[in-house]
Amino acid sequence: MLELTPILRKDSGKPLYIQLADFIKQEIRKKHILPNEKLPSKRKLATHLQISLNTVQAAYDQLCAEGYVESIPRKGLYVLTIDEEFKNQQQTKAIHIVKKTNKQEEVKIDFNSGQVESKYFPYNIWRKLSMQSIYEDQNFWFSNGDPQGEFNLREQISKHLYATRGVNCHPDQIIIGAGTQVLMGLIGLLLGRDKVYGLENPGYYRIRVVLQDMGIETLPIPVDENGMDVSQLSKSKANVAYVTPSHQFPYGMIMPITRRLELIKWAEKNSAFIIEDDYDGEYRYKGKPIPALQGLANNSQIIYLGTFSKSLIPSLRISYAVLPNTLYRTYQKQFTVYKQTVSRMHQDTLYRFIKDGHWNSHLNKMRTLYRKKRQVLLQAIHEHLGRNVEVIGENAGLHIVLEVKSDWSEWRLIEKALDFGVKVYPVSTYYFQNEYLGNPKVILGYGGLTEPEIETGIELLKRAWELE
Repeated sequence: MLELTPILRKDSGKPLYIQLADFIKQEIRKKHILPNEKLPSKRKLATHLQISLNTVQAAYDQLCAEGYVESIPRKGLYVLTIDEEFKNQQQTKAIHIVKKTNKQEEVKIDFNSGQVESKYFPYNIWRKLSMQSIYEDQNFWFSNGDPQGEFNLREQISKHLYATRGVNCHPDQIIIGAGTQVLMGLIGLLLGRDKVYGLENPGYYRIRVVLQDMGIETLPIPVDENGMDVSQLSKSKANVAYVTPSHQFPYGMIMPITRRLELIKWAEKNSAFIIEDDYDGEYRYKGKPIPALQGLANNSQIIYLGTFSKSLIPSLRISYAVLPNTLYRTYQKQFTVYKQTVSRMHQDTLYRFIKDGHWNSHLNKMRTLYRKKRQVLLQAIHEHLGRNVEVIGENAGLHIVLEVKSDWSEWRLIEKALDFGVKVYPVSTYYFQNEYLGNPKVILGYGGLTEPEIETGIELLKRAWELE
């Protein structure tokens, strides 16, 4: 067997499959691996390097996509001849993939979990309320306004949270911000950069990026069928836990009351903080809503996050944080220097929208619509993909995780789907080391698709993945 001895580091921040692919490319460029030479089989290399088969498969897929090797059916992977011009274009990595993914006109069905149904957004009502806001308070909007956000909007949010999620807070505890990442940056400053954050693994990677960019230490805490594993959290040095208990992202499990109380006890015992991100708590399709963590106990150690991105439209860019009183006092002393990041006019329009009952009406309509879409998706998966897949996290939110019982890698599934005009998304992105054990998994968001598009997309996936 061709000897490949890369040094793969799990703590480097770069996915293992990329490290392996980069090593092989360097060996090819240096002529240590010659044209027409056969690469080791996936299983042999995985055993030799003591890494997962999925990691080797993903590395080989990357090499094929970039044109370094080619796969010959029933024979294996062979190195191609790399000319000088190609060698000098190292910055054009993943040419094949980029060509595909950049040609958005070729994508017929996009299962993007960040999309919502826009057809039923109440445009006329929103336009009317926007015009009222402008005409009634023209000069008022010329100043920057309250750094925390408009009080009347915070008051409406406070009432809504208490009535629907059991969150106990005064409007003064609420900070408005242009998205959860902006608010997480502020929270990082409030808590101090010396804190160590335990993050769900897998979990929402954009939060991890914000914290790491601030120089804050983050630790992966595994999740099980009940959410973040508190026993593993307790063994770590984390003193802040970021969780999505109402609908874990991406796997979709709902943290039961016993685990929630266990997490609260951890915070109390260790004088630690919990950041509860309730990003799509409005959409639950089975059972009654579970009260927020914030309302279950003394909320002096719980920071609650919410957003209007799923319940209205993502481009509105209005999210909010509910701070415990201790942190609110710190905010008042040190951080009101930061100006508000959301347009005052948009805040006022949203205030009127909630106050007049339009938001509740819209939510009820969207719950019914998304419940129907979810049923269409699950039925299409049952009919076309059957026992070849397993659906994970279907009882809440606007996406599912689809586990595919295949020898193909996650990235090969994604590429093959794209060949048929269907865009699905990797689960590995949400892991600290971008890899996981077991069958490949992809994310399917259905909020922004019509029912016929959902059915067509699943039919195309069956053909793309060559499933019986």
